[in-house]
Amino acid sequence: IGIQTGGVWVAKRLHEALGLESPLGELNINFYRDDFTRNGMHPHVSPSNLPFSVEDRHIILVDDVLYTGRTIRAALNELFDYGRPAIVRLGVLVDRGCRELPFAADATGLNLDVASDRQIKLTGPEPLQLVLR
Repeated sequence: IGIQTGGVWVAKRLHEALGLESPLGELNINFYRDDFTRNGMHPHVSPSNLPFSVEDRHIILVDDVLYTGRTIRAALNELFDYGRPAIVRLGVLVDRGCRELPFAADATGLNLDVASDRQIKLTGPEPLQLVLR
């Protein structure tokens, strides 16, 4: 299951590269974010798409950048609204550290130490590129 938007792009690439036949899910966590009232709604909100039951399923949750942990908290809140998975593992393209919440990825593509005033953004979907701002 990819977290929209960058996590979906990464999850699609992994899904294709691994030749997985099970369906790919997409989570939109905008309504679950704890900064919703502060930052407002993202202009490109699309619904979550989970074409399977999550009940007792082994789930790999995928995101592009792990930073504070708040996106992962929101994703887990939404995911559990769909049911109770047996296991949830987290894979991220980039882990930049500096958590505000106690989350760690089970699989990480790249660990980067980036100043807090900088942003790492995955752009795409074609081509996928990491941008440091």
